[in-house]
Amino acid sequence: MESVATAGGRPWLRGGDAVLAAGLVMVAVQLVWKAGLVNRTYFRQDDFMFLARGLENGFTWDYLMRVDYGHLMPGAFAIHWALGRLGGHNDVLAHVLTLGLQAAAGLALLRLLRVLFGPRPAILVPLGFALVTPMTISGLSWWAVVAETLPFQIALPMALTSHVLCVRTGRFRHAVAAAAWTAFGMVFFVKAPFIPVLAFVLTLGWLGGARRLLRVWALYLAVLVPYAVLFLHQLLTTVQLTRQTSPISLPSAEVAAKSVWTLLTGSLIPTSLGGPWRWQPIGEDYALAATPAPLMWASLAVAVAAVAVSVRLRRRAWLAWATLLGYFLLADVAPIMLGRIELLGPDLSGYELRYLSSTAVVVAIVIGLAFIPVAGERRPWLRPAGRLRLAWAPVAAVMAVGSVWSVAAYADRPLGRNVKSYVETAEAALARMPAGTVVLDTYVPEKVTFPLFFYDYARHSKVVDPAARHHVTWTRRLAGPMSVPRIFDARGRLRPLRLAGSTIPAGAACRPVGAAEVRFPVPAPPAGGEQVVQISYLNGEATTLEVRMGLARTSVPAGANLGITYATLDGGAPELALRTVGGGTTCVGEIRVGVPAADETAAAVPPQPVER
Repeated sequence: MESVATAGGRPWLRGGDAVLAAGLVMVAVQLVWKAGLVNRTYFRQDDFMFLARGLENGFTWDYLMRVDYGHLMPGAFAIHWALGRLGGHNDVLAHVLTLGLQAAAGLALLRLLRVLFGPRPAILVPLGFALVTPMTISGLSWWAVVAETLPFQIALPMALTSHVLCVRTGRFRHAVAAAAWTAFGMVFFVKAPFIPVLAFVLTLGWLGGARRLLRVWALYLAVLVPYAVLFLHQLLTTVQLTRQTSPISLPSAEVAAKSVWTLLTGSLIPTSLGGPWRWQPIGEDYALAATPAPLMWASLAVAVAAVAVSVRLRRRAWLAWATLLGYFLLADVAPIMLGRIELLGPDLSGYELRYLSSTAVVVAIVIGLAFIPVAGERRPWLRPAGRLRLAWAPVAAVMAVGSVWSVAAYADRPLGRNVKSYVETAEAALARMPAGTVVLDTYVPEKVTFPLFFYDYARHSKVVDPAARHHVTWTRRLAGPMSVPRIFDARGRLRPLRLAGSTIPAGAACRPVGAAEVRFPVPAPPAGGEQVVQISYLNGEATTLEVRMGLARTSVPAGANLGITYATLDGGAPELALRTVGGGTTCVGEIRVGVPAADETAAAVPPQPVER
């Protein structure tokens, strides 16, 4: 960071500055504290899709400018693109980047607080809030959220710092820097366009001189307008995994009101005071806030009291809280209302803290504006604080203790351990398979990636072999002669495939099948759905078998000599019919009908899962 003068004439970097030293120590300590949690996380859910897409695509405009369900984030896509090429599932690199971005975000906020309020000890309170609040913890444990929000948490305070310097010094270069930081934020996060709005409110309420900054506002608009046009165009034209463009729909008034109330009273306010104290696990590696009702109401009462005290004592404190409420409604709530609320529902979306993780920086700034005079501000107080002067101390202490408790409660789960074990076990299994081994490309377990949300990107080939480094043959439907096809078991190991269902045993000798259809009764007819038929045969020469169950039919080759061929059909029936196509005769032995599963009695590769 460059050396800049604060309103008090002190340089940004000055030896012996106790407030600066304390702030730097606080940033370092929170990094050590959060490193323990970050190092236990692993990639999850859409992380695997983003890494696979990065490996599938070149560094192109279409790849970078894809809007993913309302998120325009070319910067994050660029990081995913590079990360995939620097080791695939390189969680160590992801952790280093996470902690590096977290450190930069803390330093950027410290710089803003020093420039805006001066190097007074009071700025350590909002800084401490931003560093310890559990509002950011769930987002910090999810790589896709980190790649979006942490760059924004750097850009916001850096842009506001440059804007404050522009207003105070009149130097246009600071406005250019503010615009550049805003553009940097926009590259990563759709909430970045609100940075100039915050700058305008800050100027109007505390800095003065808004009218003489017309050239500055014109510059900011020159950044915002092209972005808005580009975003709307990409939003309306990008095809999602559902084969549709991003849906834009508004919920009912009842659903919207419940969602806003839940997000405000169940998430934003409690986490601002050290909550939520209790979590609702979503799988093993993530959790939603689950604030107990008594603590929710207690948090709301404390928040109302804090707002009332600040408004009574501090001039324009009302504007600070109004700014936070406006940002919450426009930046946090509105995007959820335009599509996601219908998918997630008001309860799930209302307790999802990743929607608020970036708001922690705004809350920290608002706390400062509501309780600390801006450097050079005239008549900041409406009345003396009196006995309320130290009332913040017990509140801050309770908030700090609650934050440590809440973060510890969040970390009291496997986090990424089991997902990492599954993925690394599957990767080790593929590395040991001979070239050409047929592997059925099934969906990974939901703890890794939800097929309901990510479709083909939840298949093993996309999750554990996105770069196609392993020379196996992936197949989604078993069809034709195969010796020993493989399938993943529940722990990520490869085992021989078996069919769970019915067996039509061979008789004393194989049964000839020619051009006329031969029917075989199925002992336990399948109810429906996709079924696989495994047919053992003995051929004098290669032929083709037509396989029929009810109205579903397909044709598969059957090679010469002794072998096994597979056919996949949709539907079930009480009997199976076979005939040859194009002449020839096949002698059929044992037939199995069912769904593919891992043969738990056969040897697994590797013998034991990779444990971390």
